[in-house]
Amino acid sequence: MKTGVLGAILAGGQSRRFGTDKAQALLAGRPLIEHAIDCLARQVDQVIIVGRPPGNSGVGAIPDRPIAGLGPLGGLNAALHHARESGFDAVVTIGCDMPSLPRDLVARLRTAAGPSFLDGMPVVGFWPSSLAVLLDEHLASGLEHSMRGWAKKNAATAIVLPGDLPNINTPADLAALSGSKPID
Repeated sequence: MKTGVLGAILAGGQSRRFGTDKAQALLAGRPLIEHAIDCLARQVDQVIIVGRPPGNSGVGAIPDRPIAGLGPLGGLNAALHHARESGFDAVVTIGCDMPSLPRDLVARLRTAAGPSFLDGMPVVGFWPSSLAVLLDEHLASGLEHSMRGWAKKNAATAIVLPGDLPNINTPADLAALSGSKPID
């Protein structure tokens, strides 16, 4: 098995608060998802998009698993299975609405002995691919389908970063970020 890390950009959401497809919303003349790809690609061995067609990014895409509509856990499940089948030992997840990341994000997440996530932003996490079957079982059980609940169930370590990461949930968030300098 590879010891590499697969980067998974979770992009299967419905953008209800944003009102339109936020992955394609422009920041500095480029779609948010392209910013996310660039930031994550510097820190992992391969990047995929989960939950939407590939578009023109040049990055592979896979559907949520087992079905769409399960929120970020459906995307994580697809990424874990893809990682395991492709020989990666872990997955790092971020949202498609995260145009800027610390350059050492993956290194910080890997400081934990097992799975980890960002405190306050559990969609950003480090997940061993060996969790794929357990997540299948969790999703089939009908239990809570939140990233925070999944993290708790797997004793994932909450990693605290100084400051806040940009996360675009509304057009106002995008407008506010457009006037500031990215942190990556």
